[in-house]
Amino acid sequence: MADRAEQGRENRRSRSMQVSMADIARLANVSKPTVSRVLNGSPLVTEATREHVLAVAREHGYAVNRNAQKLRQTRTDTVSVVLDFASHRGGRIADPFIFELLAGVAEALSVRNVDLLLSASRHEDARAYQDQIAARVVDGFVFLGQGDRDAALRQLAKQGVPFVVWGAVDAAEPYCAVGSDNRLGGELAGRYFLKCGRRNWLFIGNDRHLEIRMRHEGLERAARGQDVTIDTLPSEEWSYVATYHAMRDWLRDHRAPDAIFAFSDTAAMAAIAAMREAGFASPRDYALVGYNNIPPAADFTPAITTIEQETHLAGAILVEKLMQLIDGGRANSTTLPTRLIVRET
Repeated sequence: MADRAEQGRENRRSRSMQVSMADIARLANVSKPTVSRVLNGSPLVTEATREHVLAVAREHGYAVNRNAQKLRQTRTDTVSVVLDFASHRGGRIADPFIFELLAGVAEALSVRNVDLLLSASRHEDARAYQDQIAARVVDGFVFLGQGDRDAALRQLAKQGVPFVVWGAVDAAEPYCAVGSDNRLGGELAGRYFLKCGRRNWLFIGNDRHLEIRMRHEGLERAARGQDVTIDTLPSEEWSYVATYHAMRDWLRDHRAPDAIFAFSDTAAMAAIAAMREAGFASPRDYALVGYNNIPPAADFTPAITTIEQETHLAGAILVEKLMQLIDGGRANSTTLPTRLIVRET
């Protein structure tokens, strides 16, 4: 009898050495990250799921390797940078501004010997980001652009996931954001149009995005009490080609504006091309203000008047604030200096 009991213990020990976390996930019909969350006591799984996974693990003799678990609980020294592909046609991002931001973040991470994992946006699924933290894939996230994933960002903040956002700084948002004063940017554009004597304004941008909506609000604030009309061209996509076609089509059915405020310098270039095709030139027929002050804006013909965001500071600030959160601290949102750069348009 004693020999059979001893043999049973040996069989269980042998079996526990052979069973992996992946096996438990398969046997329990759950994902491997879910098993990891259960074994690490994460609150992100339901009690029913926890009991089910633990029962399967016990049944198959799975024992947690505490030394390996400690290793898993150390830093990965990897940060995921998430681009807003959803706002760009066909997932293509060609705006130099995004790559300036990305370069700044990459440089700041390299100084800290932290690896960068470039990720596509899963803007409707907060759990996908939670799983990456629970499975020790990354230590945190830098979102370059809020896009239309505000609900997911709010959920991540509620769950305590370490992340920072380049985008609109709004006291109503429960997460740390770094960005320009978008309302001020819009107001500066409006004041410039008034100074130029322009009265028939066009705003190019999609108000579904918080940054863009704030710029629109700033433009409207500048127009209050003035004899000004503001039309809106809600560009659905952020590419040069999409904005060019939208502007060209808009001009067929509307009076040409004498002032254009575009959500980006790339969109401003597209608007100039469409206006030129229709026989209008800046600054003779209209004033124009872009946004971001990307390097080509100064060399474009005509040189583009724009709102500058100090992106050379943004990368370092985003990384510093993310590291504060990863270390268990707090990080407040930061508004970068915002100013009008006057050129030919």
